[in-house]
Amino acid sequence: MRQSQAMPETVVVIGAGICGVSTAIWLQRAGHRVTLIDRAAPGAGASYGNAGLMAQWALVPVSTPGLIRTGLKYLADPGSPLFLQWRRLPEMLPWLAQFSLRANDRDTRHTAQALLPLVGDSVDQHRALAAGTGAEKWLQDSDVSFAYPTRAAFDADHYSWALREEAGLRPEIVEGAKVQEAEPILGDAIRCLAVLRGHGHIADPGAYVTALARGFEGIGGHIVRADVKDVQIENGQIAAVDTDAGRFACGRAVLAAGIHSRPLMRKLGLKVPLIAERGYHLMFRNPSQMPRNPMMMTTGKFAVTPMQGGLRCAGTVEFSHPDAPPSPKPLRLLRRHAARAFPGLRHDAVEEWVGSRPSTPDSLPFIGEIGATGIFAAFGHQHVGLTAGPKTGRWVAGLISGQPPNTDLSPYDPCRYG
Repeated sequence: MRQSQAMPETVVVIGAGICGVSTAIWLQRAGHRVTLIDRAAPGAGASYGNAGLMAQWALVPVSTPGLIRTGLKYLADPGSPLFLQWRRLPEMLPWLAQFSLRANDRDTRHTAQALLPLVGDSVDQHRALAAGTGAEKWLQDSDVSFAYPTRAAFDADHYSWALREEAGLRPEIVEGAKVQEAEPILGDAIRCLAVLRGHGHIADPGAYVTALARGFEGIGGHIVRADVKDVQIENGQIAAVDTDAGRFACGRAVLAAGIHSRPLMRKLGLKVPLIAERGYHLMFRNPSQMPRNPMMMTTGKFAVTPMQGGLRCAGTVEFSHPDAPPSPKPLRLLRRHAARAFPGLRHDAVEEWVGSRPSTPDSLPFIGEIGATGIFAAFGHQHVGLTAGPKTGRWVAGLISGQPPNTDLSPYDPCRYG
């Protein structure tokens, strides 16, 4: 039975990344009075520095069978894309233990099935979100190619591709000299491409989210630059959000602050298992060559995306404190693998960036109401924040509006860890 439309609410959305801005737009379109609060400008952090992919194929979690063996091998290999600040290992052990226990076929399939409705129609969701705003110009149709050194390397990746094929994602295989015909930027180190047709990317993620935020203001939304300090609960329900710029009364609140959501969840009595999984990017300015479409480089585990500002190579995994200074090793690794994959690439300059992905042990975000507090979670998306942001915002806005989605949201329950 369809639920009736809820009365308009005064809503505070905490966090102006893609998830927060998406939620704010859908809430404002639904007739609510929305204030979006962040200590930084919209589109900063991970929403700025990601690979810019609308990754409808990103339903295979990192914790697949064999993870423990592979992870130990990676940690022992200075040339691997996995890094750990060892002095932080004791505080990360509980998270890593939960994460490792999920490295089995049953849990991997559970996660993949839960991620599919969140990411599977990402291109359409982004177009619906950006409609009528200046953000539309940043959305690009494209294919995506997974680049392998050999056909044997692709065949060895059969488990991940079997999960994608079960979701209807069947690649077209390009081999030998045809690889360079398809993508002239590639050198001889790449001899096999697995190509997925009909996807998309964003030509400038930071500018895209900034344009969405302007669109939100254009329909009556309010943006405040402030640091959120606390939430006020009265009779079990949210009553206000306290910031260094004052108190904002509200009937509903949305927590979409990425890794910075953790301390506020603690104030609500929930110690969520959320850690910073840091990613890096290199932006090659004025490159001599650009790929025709985005690529996922399976050697080195990084994405390559043609963007307005140049060629972006983004990836690696580093378990570290979110505020720690950038580590040189992941950046050196990206440079080395990029040079090997694109031997003819020349450029004027290279910009370096590091940011933190909020990651949960089961690779699933927190989406939905936290108990019966009137506070809704919309964070913890790990590698699919940009991809899933519009859908997350639509779901949360629907819950607040009394129009819940026709999707089982229990896998994303923000209280699932207790």
